[in-house]
Amino acid sequence: MESRVSQAVETFESGYTCAQAVFVTYAGLFGMDRETALKLSSPMGGGVGRMREICGAVSSMALLAGLKEGNTDPENEEGRERIYVLVRRLADRFKEKNGSIICRELLGITQREESAKPAPRTKEYYASRPCSALVASAAEIVEEMLLED
Repeated sequence: MESRVSQAVETFESGYTCAQAVFVTYAGLFGMDRETALKLSSPMGGGVGRMREICGAVSSMALLAGLKEGNTDPENEEGRERIYVLVRRLADRFKEKNGSIICRELLGITQREESAKPAPRTKEYYASRPCSALVASAAEIVEEMLLED
């Protein structure tokens, strides 16, 4: 498969959230249509609802892991553990590459922002934030760890 990393970054830089950019770039490979992928991942942006918690790109890696290896049987303890191990490996790899999985730490913000309203997407917005690089990093990890088969 040809790399989709630049597609994920372009999606982010066209106005979608970090979470949407990563998720929609790969969700189709697991049978999900674009509109559903965008809807499902939309609340994960901004560190989940712009609360600046877990980076949306990391959340999308977890959602993609679920599409690939998710457990559907509540009695399957091994399946539950297997998906948790995979998500931890993805998150650990992201943290190794970027220093954190927490949105506010990645952005240098000390606390949750009061407003849920997103900042206007301008050239200055994209230039002042590491988000494009973080989207690229998450996309690279998806390709390394979820699409390696």
